[in-house]
Amino acid sequence: MHLDENYITRRGHNKYLLELRELSRKLRNNQTIAEKKIWYQLLCRKYLDFKFLRQKPIDQFILDFYCPKLLLDIEIDGESHIKRQNHDNFRDYRLGVLGIKTIRYTNEEVINDFSNVVKHVKSQIEVRCQEI
Repeated sequence: MHLDENYITRRGHNKYLLELRELSRKLRNNQTIAEKKIWYQLLCRKYLDFKFLRQKPIDQFILDFYCPKLLLDIEIDGESHIKRQNHDNFRDYRLGVLGIKTIRYTNEEVINDFSNVVKHVKSQIEVRCQEI
């Protein structure tokens, strides 16, 4: 995909579609229960040494939780993603081309098996630190 004038960038960061800016703000204000749980109990910088951003627009996508230092995207998938497997695969591939690694968890995993999600996130951060 060619990035044109519809894409903007701030201070040298990744470009994104201008139309995603307002949508990302709405998503930050309307988080799911699972997104709130992982944000407030793990990713809001109180518990990890890395800064994560919520609902970060990059390219033509909005990433649920993005760590710019690690180029790591954490996605919390609801039921709608069951029917969007091809879209998610394309998205993960496209972000991979930009150097961004995506890890995914379902709402149910975050809500019902949070301790294992935390362990997995921490192990993936360690792996990513070695990759970067």
